[in-house]
Amino acid sequence: MKKIYLDVCTLCRPYDDQSLLRIRLETDSFFLILKAVTDEKYQMITSPIHFREIADINEQSEKLQLINLLENFGSIIKYDLLFAKMRSKELINKGLGVADAIHIAFAEQAADSFITCDDKLLKKSTKIKLNTNVLNPVQFCLNEGLII
Repeated sequence: MKKIYLDVCTLCRPYDDQSLLRIRLETDSFFLILKAVTDEKYQMITSPIHFREIADINEQSEKLQLINLLENFGSIIKYDLLFAKMRSKELINKGLGVADAIHIAFAEQAADSFITCDDKLLKKSTKIKLNTNVLNPVQFCLNEGLII
């Protein structure tokens, strides 16, 4: 079973303004991915940074729904925290933001694919050697045949 890691901007996509076509496509793709997780086609990996980032969300109902989502569908695995700390520092030095670097440092330890809606992160990831594939949710669905 493939392991996937969705960053918080992807998990939050259903809460964004759905009047924009791109956001609707990414939201629909997120739900296709979540359906594939519930069908046990993929294992959704979570990390401590997910819960840390979600704790900062102001909207209480969104925060609770995201925590529920991670607790019900996510898999927390054992990470090498020292490796994650060192790797995230390397990634920060290569131009990634702090949260993005930490997410990727965890994802590299456990996931085949890292899924994000963040265009800047997607662009930067093409210039850095990473140990996981970084994809937009729509591209992931297309690559995996989830969109027909």
